[in-house]
Amino acid sequence: VEQGITSQQGLIAHGRGEAFDYLLGEETIPSADGAARVAAAHLLRADHPVLSVNGNVAALVPEEIVTLAGVTGADLEVNLFNRSEERMRAIVDHLEAHGATDVKGLAADARIPGLDHERAEVDADGISEADVVLVPLEDGDRAEALAAMGKTEIVIDLNPLSRSAQTAAVPIVDNIIRAIPTITEHARDLQDTSDADLDAVVEAFDADGVRAAAEARIREGTWSDGEEDGPE
Repeated sequence: VEQGITSQQGLIAHGRGEAFDYLLGEETIPSADGAARVAAAHLLRADHPVLSVNGNVAALVPEEIVTLAGVTGADLEVNLFNRSEERMRAIVDHLEAHGATDVKGLAADARIPGLDHERAEVDADGISEADVVLVPLEDGDRAEALAAMGKTEIVIDLNPLSRSAQTAAVPIVDNIIRAIPTITEHARDLQDTSDADLDAVVEAFDADGVRAAAEARIREGTWSDGEEDGPE
């Protein structure tokens, strides 16, 4: 917060997510791992993949998101709900300090239709023309607006009932600190896979099943150690 990378609202949102992570057992459940593999296939198969970065993403997984971009050939674009030139520059500088190059978002020369706040501002050669967009920790309005544009959305959200997770073509119900490295691991594993086989991975995916599995884990409180009390 003091560096201008995240905001007070971002801290509140992070706290809400941590509560859901506890209910998930603070682990990547099988359905989330499967969704991460599908996300990797989408990013590798895309003509123009973009990874959207907000303040919390930059604060929590800067090196990991830069690595994922490198493995998949995706662009990085900074997009903020509470946008200011100072915060935008701080986050771009932060990503560059972790190895990023050509970070998008500062141009803001296009808009997402249907949004009236600052998250509508995107780069014309970035999110605006992307076919696949990874939008971790996304607000529901923007997730719905991107879907309405015909984007294939990959959403990382610890609440399977959120509008973002419900809207996503690929919902990954997991903590971002685990999800991004997991997607990267799958992307490395799939790098030499044929387009036909990547398409098969994508086409076999059941988004509703992933959301249902995550909700069941949260409601039932069943953890991998077999205990009902949850993680220590």
